[in-house]
Amino acid sequence: MYRRVLIANRGEIALRVIRACKEMGIESVAVFSEGDRGANYLSLADEAYCIGPAKASESYLKIANVIAAAEVGNVEAIHPGFGFLSENAHFNEICRNCQIDFIGPSPEAMASLGDKNTARELARQAGVPVVPGSDGCIAEESEAVRFAHAVGFPVLIKATAGGGGRGMRVASNDLALKSALQQARAEAEAAFGNGDVYLEKYIEHPRHVEVQVLADKHGNAIHLWERDCSTQRRHQKLIEESPSPNITEETRLKMCEAAVRMIKAANYSNAATVEFIVDGKGDFYFIEVNARIQVEHPVTELVTGVDLIKAQLRISAGEELWLKQEDIPRLGHAIECRINAEDPAKNFQPSPGKIERLVIPGGFGVRFDSHAHSGYVVPPYYDSMIGKLLVRQPTREEAIACMLRCLAELKVDGIKTTIPLHKEILSHTAFSEARIDTTFVERTFTGG
Repeated sequence: MYRRVLIANRGEIALRVIRACKEMGIESVAVFSEGDRGANYLSLADEAYCIGPAKASESYLKIANVIAAAEVGNVEAIHPGFGFLSENAHFNEICRNCQIDFIGPSPEAMASLGDKNTARELARQAGVPVVPGSDGCIAEESEAVRFAHAVGFPVLIKATAGGGGRGMRVASNDLALKSALQQARAEAEAAFGNGDVYLEKYIEHPRHVEVQVLADKHGNAIHLWERDCSTQRRHQKLIEESPSPNITEETRLKMCEAAVRMIKAANYSNAATVEFIVDGKGDFYFIEVNARIQVEHPVTELVTGVDLIKAQLRISAGEELWLKQEDIPRLGHAIECRINAEDPAKNFQPSPGKIERLVIPGGFGVRFDSHAHSGYVVPPYYDSMIGKLLVRQPTREEAIACMLRCLAELKVDGIKTTIPLHKEILSHTAFSEARIDTTFVERTFTGG
């Protein structure tokens, strides 16, 4: 097992990894930007180094600065968390060249799955259903129009290097398609430095279901069941839960088995999430693989009892999987609400600033993952998520009731948050009856 690990991230996920390292007897080295200087969680690491100004492009995304901190800190491995450099195959390769383990897949596996077109082809080869899509990237408008007419409108334009809804557009006719192509390319180029896009048949009112997978370096892979992420706004997840409501046990098993085939076909090791959409008939289709730990990983931890961060560390250090598929339980129902420093009443405008008072709920089956505290100043430079409120109860009905109670107890004074929206969503009849899809929030709630 590693002696020292650097966490190339910030905030809640950095704290999560620091805690896992401490419990495993591993020394942790944190990095921070000037925007995060003085954050309380940094004091829990064994060492902490400043890697640049507040702007992420000059600190958390600056590969040379992260590697320099790793070398000064004399670490054996780097945990990238999620976001920032976590799915950057070039960074992964540099870590390997510097003889530092990257806690994640190999650069080759990451590169093959990071490009959505390559991943789709890999899925086909593994016998995993994919949404009808273009053969490779779309270079010309005329090519896009031909494809759209062949499969029928609406179609979905997707950036090959995309994520988080960036570089995605839906088009319902020729004129909209031409305009959306330009917008998607420009957005993808700005966000990822790669403006390539491809087209898919747009599945209307789908559910978004993803499967958590663990794979070791010895050819073993298992799934840890699925999470439903359908409650989202503009492709940004708001609420996640497990198990997914309203899918049959047969579909659940087929989807989970397909996810394992996909990961094995990619010669992948470490934690991964294989994402699918499910249509109204219950048919599922592969979307993409997230080659990293996910924001919503605690949902799976609660229903399986498996610590995914510790699993990542053990797998990366070369351990063989200590779990068999039949060892993975399903313990009740878990729900996660992402608490963001945003104002839902003002089109989700970011709300940085000082948290005057933070009151955290508790009770049976309650978990709050956050680096925030009373007096913490939410910086304006990064993602607006300040915490994740989770509950696990024996049934979905009980989990919803528990989450509503916890949302009422959770107080974040001084800034605006998404707490009021979560209360509205969980109180809605359609949510309680699991009549939800990826457009539910935007169709139902003001400002959605």
